[in-house]
Amino acid sequence: MKGRIFVAVLLIAAAALAGRWVNRAAAPRGTSTREETRQSFRLDAGARVEVGHINGSVEVRTGATDTAEVHVVRTAESAEALELNRVNVEGSPSSLVVRGERGGGFWHWVSGGGRARQEVTLVLPRRVELEASHVNGALTVGEVEGSVEVSHVNGRVEVAQSAGRSEVSHVNGGVRVGVSRLGEDGIDVSHVNGSIEVRFRQTANADVEVERQNGGLSVNVPNLTSRERLSRSHSRLRFGAGGAPVQVSHVNGSVRFESDSAPAAAAARTLPASMTADELPPPPPPAPAPPRP
Repeated sequence: MKGRIFVAVLLIAAAALAGRWVNRAAAPRGTSTREETRQSFRLDAGARVEVGHINGSVEVRTGATDTAEVHVVRTAESAEALELNRVNVEGSPSSLVVRGERGGGFWHWVSGGGRARQEVTLVLPRRVELEASHVNGALTVGEVEGSVEVSHVNGRVEVAQSAGRSEVSHVNGGVRVGVSRLGEDGIDVSHVNGSIEVRFRQTANADVEVERQNGGLSVNVPNLTSRERLSRSHSRLRFGAGGAPVQVSHVNGSVRFESDSAPAAAAARTLPASMTADELPPPPPPAPAPPRP
C-alpha cells in the first residue's frame, strides 16, 4: 500500500513538472509581469545599510546627502511569482535593510510558478556602513566613508572607494576595490574565483600578505619597500613603513596592487629585480563554489 502511494506521488510530481514546461513553451516569448517601487528614508551619519538575498544585480550610488532612496524593479513570468518573491524594505534614521524573499518552495516551482528577477538600486549618503550579501548578479558600490562588507556574490564586485575596513569574500567573479584612506583595520579579500585589483588613492603604509593564490601577482605602488616570496602561492609585501593589514587569500586568478599617486617606476628601480618581478603562477587551489543567494 505504501509503495503504491509513493508511486502515485511521483506520478503527480512528474505530471506537474511536465505541465510547467508545456506552459512555458506555450507562453509568448519575452512576456513578463513587472513591478517597480521607490521609497525614501532619512539616514543619520554612520547608519548601517544591509542589502541581501537579491536575485539580480545591485547598484549602490552615494552622494553628499542624508536621504536614502530605494528603487526596486521586479519581473516574473506570472503575477503569482511576483507576489511570492518580494523585496522587503525597512528603514529608520539608524538603519536601512533591503532583503529579498523567496516563497512557494519546491511545489510552487514544479507547478510553473517560476521565480522573479529583482534589480535593486540604492542612492545613499557616503557616511554609512554597508553590508551586501547573497546577491545573484553584479554588485557595484560608489564611494563609502564607512566600512564595506561584501560576501556571497555570483557576479563581478566593484567598490569605487572605501575609507573604513573593506571585507570581500566568496565571490564568483572579478573584484575591484578602491581605497581612499587605509584605516588601521585594513582590507581582507578571500575566496574569489576571478582576478582582484586593489587600487590605493594615496600612498599607504601597509603589511600585505597574499596566499593560496593561482595567478600572477603585480605590484605598481610608489612605496614598495620589501617583497618576500615564501612559496609559489604565498608572498609578503610591505608598503612604506608597514602597519595596516591587507590580507588576500584563496584566489583563483591574478592579483594586482595599483596606486593613483606618483608613478611607482622610480621606487621600483631602487629594489632588486627579484623583488619586483611578477610571481610565477602557483598550482591551482580548489575554486570557490558559486554562492547560492
